[in-house]
Amino acid sequence: MAVYIPKHPLEIPPPSEKDWPKDDEEDFFLQDPDRKRDVLPQPFRMMNKLVMLVFENAMAIIEKREMLQEAQNLKVQPTKCFPTAEFQVTGKASCLAVSGKYIFVGLSVGLAAFEMSDCKEVCAWDAVKTEICAIHASDLGNERHILLAVDEMGLVWLFCFHKESFLLIKILNEVEDISKQSTCVEVVVSPGGDYTGVLLQDSTKAWLEIYRLPKDSWLKEMEKSPGAAAGLACRERRSSWTSAKSLELHGDGSAEMESPVSANKANAKLSLPVLLLKVKPPKSITGSSFKSPLDALKKVDDGSMLGLGYNHLIKDSQWEQQEAVFRNTYRQYLEAEGETASKEEIPRHATFHFLLPSQILQVGPEMKVQPDVPAGISVHWDGSHNLCLYLLNRPLKEKVDSDLKPDVVWPCAAPIACSAVSSCSRYLALACEDATITIWDNHLGYPLSVTAILEERVTHSIHFLRSSVTASDEMPCPGTDPACPIVQLLVLCTDSSFYLVKAPRAGKSSITLLADRPEDPDLAVSAVVPVLTYPSAALVFSWDGTVSLMNTATSQIVYCFSTPPSHVVASPWQPVFVVDSVNCCLLLRGDKQQLAGALAQSRDSHSTIFLFDFNSYPLKEAFPKESDLPLKSLQNLPWTERCNIYLRDRQQSLLGLGEQLPEYWSRLQAQAALMDKEREKVKGQKKL
Repeated sequence: MAVYIPKHPLEIPPPSEKDWPKDDEEDFFLQDPDRKRDVLPQPFRMMNKLVMLVFENAMAIIEKREMLQEAQNLKVQPTKCFPTAEFQVTGKASCLAVSGKYIFVGLSVGLAAFEMSDCKEVCAWDAVKTEICAIHASDLGNERHILLAVDEMGLVWLFCFHKESFLLIKILNEVEDISKQSTCVEVVVSPGGDYTGVLLQDSTKAWLEIYRLPKDSWLKEMEKSPGAAAGLACRERRSSWTSAKSLELHGDGSAEMESPVSANKANAKLSLPVLLLKVKPPKSITGSSFKSPLDALKKVDDGSMLGLGYNHLIKDSQWEQQEAVFRNTYRQYLEAEGETASKEEIPRHATFHFLLPSQILQVGPEMKVQPDVPAGISVHWDGSHNLCLYLLNRPLKEKVDSDLKPDVVWPCAAPIACSAVSSCSRYLALACEDATITIWDNHLGYPLSVTAILEERVTHSIHFLRSSVTASDEMPCPGTDPACPIVQLLVLCTDSSFYLVKAPRAGKSSITLLADRPEDPDLAVSAVVPVLTYPSAALVFSWDGTVSLMNTATSQIVYCFSTPPSHVVASPWQPVFVVDSVNCCLLLRGDKQQLAGALAQSRDSHSTIFLFDFNSYPLKEAFPKESDLPLKSLQNLPWTERCNIYLRDRQQSLLGLGEQLPEYWSRLQAQAALMDKEREKVKGQKKL
């Protein structure tokens, strides 16, 4: 039997430094036998590693915060501005609104109105178990104000405030059958109070309702009927609409259920708002049912505008084949992302704005439009590429529940994330999900600027700022903006970074990073609001309760609005505030600092509203001066002047285009030369 005998005797090799195992492995060599008892056994060794890891991470966070604090201390600290006035309200203040000389506060127990001058309460509508979550107000003139309040159940209350009293006109989405009750998602009131839009939804669908408010009729009816203008009692109590009904006993002992809300509406005796439009979300595009192109052409109106894409000739089988080819080609990428075929969901939210008469809203000569009254609305639904425009001047005989088609459709290359309209309604901005931002000039009907965020960050909101007018010897024509204005747009992203987009009427647009994503989570931005009182001014609300006033022209924080040391900003991640450009002030809700046990009870009992009067601080020194120039609407001018203004604006836009034409031609020539080379290359390969 063969036996293998090695040439050299077997020895245990000593551990070398190169062959040592890592420290995190369980087996390792001990050169010192006395250390055998010093090594922790498992699982204590793993617990020790975890504790040390937590300790090291904590130390890294502490060092990082210390570095940020040191860097913050080295910066020039902005001037602190403390409130000029304050007042307390009964209950928790959920929302604020300002109209004229009155402050309206939405409470957990109803509504309250205060004087702007002395902050004294003038009227209150108390409703038990009715918390007002949102409130919108508009000044109708003659000391009359329209209010739209949304409670926690999603009901929309329409009030008229006159002679220091609330008058309930109607609950817009109230129904007799509670199972068919819809909830309000958003409410928008047009400037001047002529129209209001209510976005509603139920368990299966969502839709948008546009109402015309008969404010002229209300003024006449209040003048003729003083009793109707008396309004509701200042201290009216009512139960929840879902459960409380009043029992009225008759002489025979029978009881009749009567709603106190209905009784109040019966005493109002004012004209009810008229439902004009009912806009539904766009349907998903399906396969064509037309047998021939002629059948599809019959469904097209006049071919003068783009539609939503429903009248096409693509069959379901063609789309299925295209989907199969796409998934087969990019299978590895789809599997890596874990993407699965999901059924399209119906949009549940829409963003809409009221638009004044402009070039993009073409109305017939028989329709009379007023320059300060909205002529249409712009609507875009979540996940939709299309911006739909609807005219408001429609005949009342038209059925509201009919399938309403948009009057104008603007298709975009990517789904629209958010939009904004300037205060003068001349400019419309669209931010798409591909980080592209477009600013449209509604009066001229063409895009003023198209820019993109290079980092491809998701846009959260966009806001128009008040631009600073450059000095010019040439006086502008009446009815137009100052010569060569620069439209400024503030863009807030979801990661708390925000940018400034500048779009001049002549020349290239630019985009500037004002503040990058903060490293400290407490410095995340919760809201950004422009201050139209001053040019290039914006308020920045942070999660740590800081309210800063930024000069976007220099990217510097110039002032900081602080509450007294005894109070803190209430819910800084969703602050309760309102900025009034007419009275030049900021209203902010604050809560008193107390112990954790008594904090919840105190916040529910009362809230404090702080008033910051901008005129009381030297804010004008921090922003460039601006000459006050009369701005009138184009609708008030004769056609000859309007044509001259249009030609002048077009000439200014062509000046910047002329500088870009040589670059465009050079690109076209280079592209043509490249195509010729490719064509010659293909011909040479065919000959071979």
